Amino acid sequence: MNHTDLTRRILVGAASLLPVSVAAQEWRPRRTGDGTHAMPEPGRRAWAEQVPVIRVGLMGGENEADRLGRFDGLRRLLEETFHVPVRLMPASDYAGVMQALSARQIEFAGLGPSIYAAAWIDTNGGIEPILTSEQVDGSTSYVSVMLARADSGISNLEQMRGRSLAWADPNSASGYLIPRFELRRAGVGVEPGQFFGRTGFGGGHEQAVVAMLQRQYDAAVTWASGIGDVNEGYTRGNMRAMVEKGMLRMSDVRIIWQSRPIQNGPLAMRTDLPGGFREDIIRFYLALPHAKPQVFEQIARGTGAGFREVRHSDYEVFVEMRREEAAARRRRS
Repeated sequence: MNHTDLTRRILVGAASLLPVSVAAQEWRPRRTGDGTHAMPEPGRRAWAEQVPVIRVGLMGGENEADRLGRFDGLRRLLEETFHVPVRLMPASDYAGVMQALSARQIEFAGLGPSIYAAAWIDTNGGIEPILTSEQVDGSTSYVSVMLARADSGISNLEQMRGRSLAWADPNSASGYLIPRFELRRAGVGVEPGQFFGRTGFGGGHEQAVVAMLQRQYDAAVTWASGIGDVNEGYTRGNMRAMVEKGMLRMSDVRIIWQSRPIQNGPLAMRTDLPGGFREDIIRFYLALPHAKPQVFEQIARGTGAGFREVRHSDYEVFVEMRREEAAARRRRS
């Protein structure tokens, strides 16, 4: 497969390349939007013998206190529903969640598509995607955006020549892998000295934007839903979350570049867990947006339509991308 085909599949989603009739026959994912999902009845389950504590991994990208605060409502609701203790397990970066899944230190976590692929490879297929988020327009995608300060004089990508850029995290699809992939495809050299004068990692999406606002970098890449009011940071994403926390005013920044749509990352779970546990968690999340909208908006970092079931084939293209990146690194070494 050539680079153009791989890029197209990453950006539009592998499932969209199937004829609609074939896709419908093979796969009918449950969706929050179906409107027929009720919260599981409260009570302790048989699977609690094997899963006495539910450990939920939280990826990096914002400070730990804010992450724990946003997910506390989810933690309490899981405990009330399934009558087992629930622990939130924050990681300092994306790789930390992957390592926790590999070591069986957490049961499930929301992952970006790239880190899901890396974790799937690392665990030899020991994790599986169960759900992804659905936007208010029915799409299951998001975008990578490049931001510059409004007072920087930078209004387009060409004006970033020789300037400094903050990536979010080396395992982030929208904060590193996809913008590098798309920019290279557009003929923009992404290594320092090729187009940008300097690049570096912010340590997460929020941190990268903060570094740009504090003039440590001229621009930063992060993620957004790409739909809704841009003056509010769109419907969801890192910009929206920072606006709501008072950390960012959209009037202070400009979007100088945006990727094409990227398949939303999944809620991924270890495959060695009981089937009853998997089904209960799916039912819980499908019902969550309507049953407890405030809890949903907190974990979603904005608004959305809810969740939709997914499977590994929706993310195989990201596995290919990770393997190709690894092979390229081996060739360079």
